[in-house]
Amino acid sequence: MLLDELQLRLEPGTAEVSAGFWAALDVWTLKPQVANRRLSGCRLEAEREARCSAAGLRPLLAELLPGLSCGSGREVDEILPAVIGERAGGRLKVILRTVIPKTRAESCREIVFQDFENSTATFIPVEGNISRSCKFKKSNIYSFKLRQVEENELWTSHKIKQQKREHFILHKRRVLIGWFISVSIMCPEEWIADGILYPKTAWLTDVLLPKIVKWSTENKKSNFKDTLSLISVEKYSECYHHLKAKYKEMVKIWPEVTNPEKFVYEDVAIATYLLVLWEDERAEKGLTAKQSFIDLGCGNGLLVHILTNEGHPGRGIDVRKRRIWDMYGPQTCLKECAITPSDDFLFPDVDWIIGNHLDELTPWIPVVAARSSYSCRYFVLPCCFFDFYGKYCRRQTKSTQYRAYLDFITEVGLICGFKVEEDCLRIPSTKRVCLIGSQRTYSPSGEEKLDEERTQYIRERYSCTLSTGNNTNCSEVKDSASLFTHDITDCSNIDDDIVQDTSVETNFFVPSKWVAGFQPREKVEKVRNCATLPRDFVDDIVLQVAKALLKTNQDNCENSANKDSSGYWNKGGTLPLKNVADLLDCEILQKLKNECGGLKTLLRNNYQVFEVVHGKVRIRDWSKEKQPKILPSDTKSKLPSEARKTRLCWFFVNHPDGCPRTAEKCPFAHGTEELRPRANSRKIN
Repeated sequence: MLLDELQLRLEPGTAEVSAGFWAALDVWTLKPQVANRRLSGCRLEAEREARCSAAGLRPLLAELLPGLSCGSGREVDEILPAVIGERAGGRLKVILRTVIPKTRAESCREIVFQDFENSTATFIPVEGNISRSCKFKKSNIYSFKLRQVEENELWTSHKIKQQKREHFILHKRRVLIGWFISVSIMCPEEWIADGILYPKTAWLTDVLLPKIVKWSTENKKSNFKDTLSLISVEKYSECYHHLKAKYKEMVKIWPEVTNPEKFVYEDVAIATYLLVLWEDERAEKGLTAKQSFIDLGCGNGLLVHILTNEGHPGRGIDVRKRRIWDMYGPQTCLKECAITPSDDFLFPDVDWIIGNHLDELTPWIPVVAARSSYSCRYFVLPCCFFDFYGKYCRRQTKSTQYRAYLDFITEVGLICGFKVEEDCLRIPSTKRVCLIGSQRTYSPSGEEKLDEERTQYIRERYSCTLSTGNNTNCSEVKDSASLFTHDITDCSNIDDDIVQDTSVETNFFVPSKWVAGFQPREKVEKVRNCATLPRDFVDDIVLQVAKALLKTNQDNCENSANKDSSGYWNKGGTLPLKNVADLLDCEILQKLKNECGGLKTLLRNNYQVFEVVHGKVRIRDWSKEKQPKILPSDTKSKLPSEARKTRLCWFFVNHPDGCPRTAEKCPFAHGTEELRPRANSRKIN
């Protein structure tokens, strides 16, 4: 039964229509988690081709599903005509896949028939054990079809469609020829929705079908590998849920100022990937002992803690100790130490070197691994863009900065003698591509010669750095607006103080130290989010920007009579961040340039006064803000009441119309007589 039909927005006769349709179906077939977020992915079990006929399909089904019972022959006879379609004899691809849910629900196998002659893809669930006894789940069979429709057919199609879907066809009546993709269910009245593998039929029409149509018209080629392409998705899903349940309490006791949910679940996901990767390695090499590791730049140390608890001997090193380290216990080995690429930081006793968001040490990880021992491997997750001696500058602009940097780190691994593999992790981060060097491309006897090539490569990179001036913005000079509109989490805005000035010639190659010009980051982390700027400096900028916003709305202000009668409050206009930056002196802009996020962060920090949305600034209208909900009486919910009336209301003091809220409703003091002393309690994060 036809459920719904949507038109492809393509010119009639477009040759790429069919190719786009099958490319979209491949996405849903091979990567169903892209559309259904309750899935982890799928595993391709088998793929065959046959002629589209009953005689050609029966032996193929017997091969793929040996447990298909004889009693289901009648069901097969009913299903095959729907699969074969109107024009039998064409090319048919048959795929057996296992769909894997994110939860611990049971996986499901499906047979997918791709009929290229009839432009139809049919998905048939299989119940039971495919080797012993199985049958088709007739109730949940669905299919997608691509067809070309002329105007007289459009009206006919409209007549047979259900009442609630008439608007789709009526909207397209003027189209002489069009391409349509439809979704249909064999037995809609028997459809069984489990909410995970098979959502309700409305999801097929309202979510999946529009995605298939969208993917059919897109011509995007990704520059990255598929997610989790090097490991088993099924193993990963099972291990991830186990670790997530085991370490979820870390979110509640997280003592750092960083977002606990992001960092905890990201480290859980990275640990899951490594555990599955290492399990596969042990099985492949016939090893019994679990691999040892060292995490350079371990940060909060949670990744070290998880891997250690899961039986892998290892330790972590970072330039700065975190508060959470003391919570892990003595079994988690973490050391506070600045890491410098040298003979003093080689690790011949470990199997794997981990570099997770390692910044200035990222390109050195393959070098350290190669020189530590012939059997040492590495896992690196690049984030901020660093070369051996400073900021990384791409030499061509055909690809993105991120893609170019990944290619550079891959090149370093190849020069160091590794076979470098790339994979995409499933973590809450935009920088989620990892590079793995687990095998060497040379024999142990060639180590000395190859190390000379490594040294020469590093020398050449240094020469390139001097010629381009690595501590400038290289070829990518940004305009004044973009310099001050980075989000605070933008890792491309790297501190120049992290690396030494390389503009002066020096002997960078010392026998034990490798590079004399490398400078690790400082032990005390600089606060660069505009929070340490002088209060008077910030107040002047806030007042200047607010006056400019109020002025932009002067021409549209209501007349004074209306203002007096209706209580009009001037909320000002809207300005792009670039225009706001133009209001400020060069000296002020230079000072803001040294802060992560710059002007944008300063304005967002002054939440009481401004809203910054989509690169535009406006004065916050508190008269339209929703009142906060009443929270439970725990520690965090008491903080707002303790902070009430501890600062003067900016609007009461500076806005020409005063504060839009009454003194009772405004959490800020309307006058010095309302001010309360601030509580000296430590901020709870």
